[in-house]
Amino acid sequence: KIHPFAPANQTEGYKYVIDELGKYLCEITAFDACSLQPNSGAQGEYAGLLTIKAYHEANGHSNRNVMLIPISAHGTNPASAVMAGMKVVVVKALENGYIDVEDLKAKAAQYSIDLSGIMITYPSTYGVYEETVKEITDIIHQHGGQVYMDGANMNAQVGLTAPGLIGADVCHLNLHKTFAIPHGGGGPGMGPICVKSHLAKHLPGHTSDRPGLTSSSQSDGDRQTGAVSAAPYGSASILLISYGYIRMLGNEGVKKATEYAILNANYMRARLEGKYDILYTNHNGQCAHEFIVDLRPFKKSAEVEAEDVAKRLIDYGFHAPTMSFPVPGTIMIEPTESEDK
Repeated sequence: KIHPFAPANQTEGYKYVIDELGKYLCEITAFDACSLQPNSGAQGEYAGLLTIKAYHEANGHSNRNVMLIPISAHGTNPASAVMAGMKVVVVKALENGYIDVEDLKAKAAQYSIDLSGIMITYPSTYGVYEETVKEITDIIHQHGGQVYMDGANMNAQVGLTAPGLIGADVCHLNLHKTFAIPHGGGGPGMGPICVKSHLAKHLPGHTSDRPGLTSSSQSDGDRQTGAVSAAPYGSASILLISYGYIRMLGNEGVKKATEYAILNANYMRARLEGKYDILYTNHNGQCAHEFIVDLRPFKKSAEVEAEDVAKRLIDYGFHAPTMSFPVPGTIMIEPTESEDK
């Protein structure tokens, strides 16, 4: 129950844990620096975009304000970009849900002078690892843009790959999802951002000039980005959960958790295939950590909609899956690493 602005000499234990957690998250993402300030995934997006914006401005490119966003992106992506003062240009998706690379090339060339970057989710919102992801990040970098990776699906990356390995410059992490903080029901969220070294000095600072937790690696110094949260480390007390989770699982454990998430999703997909239409799989017919079940045919055959299925699952004590996103009339099943067979 430490106050966010308590004096530094009273918060050395917290400071140690916070710094250690930052190091772990940098290692997991293959990035160089971290801000634990944003209080949610959406706030992490906003903080990440402000960081990119400050970077362009520092290089004398304040005109770079066009953000490419695939049509399959989370709804918070365009909202965050607009809040950060950017112009959103939508990139098409192919029939299989992948980003349309030809459309991306055309849009990147068209807006080359003003390109700020792209917001992508990996694995995609359709629950598939896009094999073209490195090509996508290369195209953006060729036109002077930065790559923001939405970390919502990080639980399908940890230990197997990393945003820093596939060409991203910044990503947020939902600690309240991938890193074990209880999620949903309006509970406390955390959406820290990790960045490559060239963006480090543009991470959020803090406007408080009091000594305390602010007098740390997070202090304003030469930062051009102000605070994105009232407290310098967001909901700092819940960071202890993610710290404990990573410490207890260790290097191999966090990787195993990812493998189980993918295994569980493909097990369920295989069991449901044939009885239901599964939308979007990769060239091996497999999904990443989640998959989409098309319930639209039942509207015609039995006047049953996705909402009816969701409510019936609740009757049996199952939390209803994500409904009608990213495809209306479907449910997206993400069993995570925690479900047994």
